[in-house]
This record gives sequence, C-alpha cells and structure tokens, in this order.
Amino acid sequence: MSKLIFVNLPVSDLPRSMAFYAALGAVNNEQFTDHTAACMVFSETIHVMLLTHDKFRQFTPKAIADAKKTTEVLICLSADSRDAVDDMMKRADGAGGTVDIGPKQDYGFMYGRSFEDLDGHIWEVMWMDMDAAKETMGEMASA
Repeated sequence: MSKLIFVNLPVSDLPRSMAFYAALGAVNNEQFTDHTAACMVFSETIHVMLLTHDKFRQFTPKAIADAKKTTEVLICLSADSRDAVDDMMKRADGAGGTVDIGPKQDYGFMYGRSFEDLDGHIWEVMWMDMDAAKETMGEMASA
C-alpha cells in the first residue's frame, strides 16, 4: 500500500478555504468533514486537512503561526506538465490566492511556480522531465 500524506493547515474561514481548494481541483471527502475540519483530496495519496484554529489547537500546544507573516512550511505538489503548472496558478489566482510569490523556476528540465492560499500558506507546483533531469544530474556529477 502506498503511504498517504495528510497536510494539516489551520484556516481562518473553513467554507471559504474549502471553496479555494476545490477551485484548485481538490475534492472534499465528506467522511472526514464537519464544521471544524474538511478533508480536501488532491489524489489517492495527497490529502489536505483544513482545520479551524480551535480544532488545530487540539493537536499542538504551540502557537499557530500567522502564515501571512511567517513561513512555517513550503508545500510542493508535482504537476504533469509546464502547462499544468501554469493552469494551477490561474486557478489559484482566480480563487483569491496570491500567485508567483517567489520567482518562477525554469531550468529547462524543471519548471515551477508558487502561490499563497487564503491564509498565507505557500504552495509550490513543479514539473520535471525526469529523463532530462537524470541526464543533467549525470553531467553535473561527472564535471
């Protein structure tokens, strides 16, 4: 069985955040959703748990970082193509996110961009041509 990842994010407005992630292509798993949390599914192995601040506090004694002021984590999703990266940015922008918060990364064999969600959590979306990457890394190792 593949390992699953559940990214837990504190959000200030659960319904609004659910709509944002739905606009990105995530699907709500109602089995793990209530008025305090929502499970948004990107794939069979990638789930984002959106938690109200009160719910999030049940899992940690630490203060909740204000992601608009402090970076607590960088989350990266893979994409199937350069166009898919750009499409995700269009969807994030259209849903109220902030696009290209960092410089675009374009190395030919690898292309990436980033956005902030409604609460300031940073997401990177990357595409990589694995064959070209292996070739490039091989050339770098032999230099």
